[in-house]
Amino acid sequence: MSWLDKVFGVKKPVIAMVHLPPLPGSPLYHSNRGLERLISKVNSDLEALQDAGVDGIMFCNENDRPYEFHVKPETVSAMAYTIGRLKSDVSTVYGVDILWDPVAAVALAHSVGASFVREVFTGLYESDMGLWHSRAAEALRLRASLGDSEEVKLLFNVSAEFASPIGRRTVAEIARSVAFSSLPDALCVSGPMTGTSVSQSELTEVKSLVQDTPIFVNTGVRAENVASYLQVADGVIVGTALKEDGHTFNPVDRQRAKQFMENARAAQV
Repeated sequence: MSWLDKVFGVKKPVIAMVHLPPLPGSPLYHSNRGLERLISKVNSDLEALQDAGVDGIMFCNENDRPYEFHVKPETVSAMAYTIGRLKSDVSTVYGVDILWDPVAAVALAHSVGASFVREVFTGLYESDMGLWHSRAAEALRLRASLGDSEEVKLLFNVSAEFASPIGRRTVAEIARSVAFSSLPDALCVSGPMTGTSVSQSELTEVKSLVQDTPIFVNTGVRAENVASYLQVADGVIVGTALKEDGHTFNPVDRQRAKQFMENARAAQV
């Protein structure tokens, strides 16, 4: 039995995104509305996703644009407070993601009891946010020092969104190297930005070169393509496709989420 079966209880799990509204300290945060309004909106999306039957959820500060590589204490504390307030309502496996700070995300996962973290842990990129230098060694050492090496799984995004890798290796070559050198629990393959599709040929090449590490499709998964992705991948992560009108920052659309899960269930073999 793989760790995916043990953690999620299914083969080829669907992880759905809970995109938090702008948090304190970020440019779009509305201080006059406060955290209570924020928590109410997050809880509404959480209920919709759990009612649809997703296999896991991931809390993420998606609207803290522009993203930081070393997030401030107020970001981590606001995420911890929000998840802590909603924890009793979470009935499925959950993880966290802080864009784009893997060390902070590992610390957050420990404090809120999350089962996994997704981040860009490895590589050097030119990006919309500037030169992006990842911190896998620091993040994994923190996880080990916290005693979470078995409890908190790390999902490595090997094709960073909003960025291009510096170097000439293909995504598949990078994935094979990362699987050997950096101890990921799973690898995630992404399109160029949130909501954009992953190349089927690229996904197939990654899977053919990385046999012993689970592969997730990280962006661009929709009801109409989830079955074809799950023929190759070991799981999918979905956010934008479940939102009203397919817009990343809209609330979760209950009907979209249910239709997505109906299609995914037929492909989870």
